[in-house]
Amino acid sequence: MSILVRHGRGQMVGIMSPKAPATPNVPATIDVACPECGATLKIDVSTAAVISHTPAPRKRTFEDFETAARHMRDQDERKESLFRQAVDAEKNKEDVLSKKFAEALRKAKETPDTGKPLRDFDLD
Repeated sequence: MSILVRHGRGQMVGIMSPKAPATPNVPATIDVACPECGATLKIDVSTAAVISHTPAPRKRTFEDFETAARHMRDQDERKESLFRQAVDAEKNKEDVLSKKFAEALRKAKETPDTGKPLRDFDLD
């Protein structure tokens, strides 16, 4: 009988048989690397249970400190640019809204009100 060992999102890590006879050639535990996340699983051969889990080492986002500092400066410049755009939009907001209101008022004056709209209930 074999046991299918799964890790993470159901990724198959290995197949092993439980309660294997203890022989000098078979180790007590097996180290298996997960092909999906790179973690290392330590599996007991006799019980077919995962004894320990060692997560994969985290990948570095930046190669060196200078690259990270440059990236942070770029982010600061981008934030400042977005803030300036928001301030400019807020300054012009009153003018834009007054123009929109004037246009809507002009359209309302051009199309006369036909009175009370008909409802489905009124048609019966």
